[in-house]
Amino acid sequence: MDGYLLVDKPAGISSFRVVSIVRKLLTEQVGHKVKVGHTGTLDPMATGLLILVIGGYTKRSSEFSKLDKTYQAELTLGAISSTGDREGELGRKSEHRPSGAEVKTVLNKFLGQIWQTPPAFSAIKVGGQRAYKLARAGKQVVIKPRQVTIYKIKDVDYKYPKVSFSTSVSSGTYIRSLAEDIGAELGTGAYLSDLRRVSVGDFHIFGAQTLAELETARAPKINQALPNHP
Repeated sequence: MDGYLLVDKPAGISSFRVVSIVRKLLTEQVGHKVKVGHTGTLDPMATGLLILVIGGYTKRSSEFSKLDKTYQAELTLGAISSTGDREGELGRKSEHRPSGAEVKTVLNKFLGQIWQTPPAFSAIKVGGQRAYKLARAGKQVVIKPRQVTIYKIKDVDYKYPKVSFSTSVSSGTYIRSLAEDIGAELGTGAYLSDLRRVSVGDFHIFGAQTLAELETARAPKINQALPNHP
């Protein structure tokens, strides 16, 4: 059993938990242990496209992990979070209510190549350990800024304190960091209150199966041909 599986991850569980669930389902179906891996995590609060690699395709995960991605994001202005999203400890930052013109001007400042510092609560390794493990232990986490590309920010909808938009970004971009940076530029503070990944390269959420569909299906739709490939 080799190939890849497109999963629509629900909120509230980790990407590793999705891998565990799918591994158990496939193992029960074929009668022996099936190797399953992911090609790039989504935070527990986030939903959307998660590409899992099955069997021999686990050796090809790099073909998926470095692809550009598209997200639907929602920011909440006026407050900050210890983790950059709604799951962290929230604190009030500012009562300022920026105009719609201010918001759009600031969003446009982040288009193109930018320097971004990944969040402390991330899977990046620092000194051989995952940053989030160090952060949870109360240790100081120093992560160097990296250059990423924000290709598009469109479909902007703003009704204070919520700002929602669709964004296409390069691999390695953290939308939590983007939310915090936007809040800092506006002077209001901001955190990521909702996130959905809708595409990874040429792979789209429309082709993904939910966990409920996988659990009830006799055979999951495991793909082998890559988009634009015979």
